[in-house]
Amino acid sequence: MIEIKNLTKKYGSFTALDSLNLTIEKGTVFGFVGHNGAGKSTTFSILATLLAPTSGTAFVNGFDVTKEPHKVRKHIGYMPDFFGVYDQFKVEEYLDFYGASYQIPYEERQKLIPQLLDLVSLSHKKDAYVDLLSRGMKQRLCLARSLIHDPEVLILDEPASGLDPRARIEMREILRELKHMGKTIMISSHILPELAEMCDVLGVINGGKLVATGKVEEIQQQLQSNKVLKVLLLSDVQRAIQFFEDIPAVSNIQRSEQKENVISFAFEGTDEDQINLLKTALNNEIMILSFSQEESNLEDIFLEITKGVE
Repeated sequence: MIEIKNLTKKYGSFTALDSLNLTIEKGTVFGFVGHNGAGKSTTFSILATLLAPTSGTAFVNGFDVTKEPHKVRKHIGYMPDFFGVYDQFKVEEYLDFYGASYQIPYEERQKLIPQLLDLVSLSHKKDAYVDLLSRGMKQRLCLARSLIHDPEVLILDEPASGLDPRARIEMREILRELKHMGKTIMISSHILPELAEMCDVLGVINGGKLVATGKVEEIQQQLQSNKVLKVLLLSDVQRAIQFFEDIPAVSNIQRSEQKENVISFAFEGTDEDQINLLKTALNNEIMILSFSQEESNLEDIFLEITKGVE
């Protein structure tokens, strides 16, 4: 559905995108993760035919974004990170205007607009002026606008940016419904744990380069050599700390501020190495009540993968 080949964008001596290669299959929800300036919005702008690449190619549903922009626009719904609204329009008028811009017949628009407002939970605001809507409502209205021509692909640049927790949950539920409708969705966000919940595949971009891609579980495997182990002790906490300090594979031992008998540390080794570590500790009469591995969340993964990447 989306294919990117050696996509590069330069602004003078600055390289915003550096030979980006990426394929997104039909029906996939792809999460694009990266710091500000990493290249997410540049990629989205090129896919939306709003920006020409310096070199490389990109295709949406088989159409070249540079050579066939008009055909590409029929297949995509684009929601930028910052968008303008016509303040003097009412919500229903706003969507009707964009429906007419896509040459959707009036009778069809009359049926379509209520359905879109229901999808984004704005039916009760159909007669409200756009400038009186909350930030979250404006975001949902912009999403409805991007759906007006029933595109197969949605390109959503930071759709949850600036939203309060409740509005983020509402946006997440809408995206989940769109996924069930079979839309191919490419979404960027700094709200990393939410991306993990919503997306089938994640891509981490840093300095214009795609530094990791795959399912959440696959990316987590990249941290297998940097596990964090948590140990609950019955007694002799200081003795346990001294024991683990002498283990070469153990580093960064920390004592919990909430529970005095809990310590954690980074451990470099395999699952079998963990078992052997536990056996050795018990053989040395370290009074362990529980011994577990803490799962790295998506933010840990993001920081680990992008660490040291220029």
